Amino acid sequence: MIDKNEWLVVGLITSCHGIKGQIKVKSLSDFEERFLTPGIRWLQRDNEPPSKVELISGYKQLGKEIFIIKLQGINTRNHAEQLKKYKILVKTNKLPKLKKEEFHFLELINLQVKTLKNNELQVIGKVINLENEKNNLLVIELFENNKEVLIPFVKEIVPLVDINNNFLIINPPKGLLEL
Repeated sequence: MIDKNEWLVVGLITSCHGIKGQIKVKSLSDFEERFLTPGIRWLQRDNEPPSKVELISGYKQLGKEIFIIKLQGINTRNHAEQLKKYKILVKTNKLPKLKKEEFHFLELINLQVKTLKNNELQVIGKVINLENEKNNLLVIELFENNKEVLIPFVKEIVPLVDINNNFLIINPPKGLLEL
């Protein structure tokens, strides 16, 4: 289960926009409202403790996963420029409700990875991360050789995710685990 006192990175500040303190944010979230709906967010630089900030407004750039946002108290280009490379966080207790067979990233971390070998389910590794650039890729650490492999998080390759029992099953195409 998700620890309700954890943080979730939902965006990265890439640059300033204009001269009135607006900020460009690269989204790491499937939920656009995190950059559109006013309210409390948190900023974090490197591994420093997060600091509270209020999102005043935001809009999405057409055809991109980039949002232009306005934060309370950030009124100049120079101030906005200082926030470059900051992360935008939300508390995990603010996670949106999902539909059946949808999962939050944090729920997948540390799940055991099982696959069918010799007509028997065997544990072969665990999920250690998720890369979400254009496609969702599970980063799996294989127990056999401590190697990290990327597995596309699609129904054909990951037919079953069982959060309650802490595992998922993969059906990788031949050779995928050897890459």
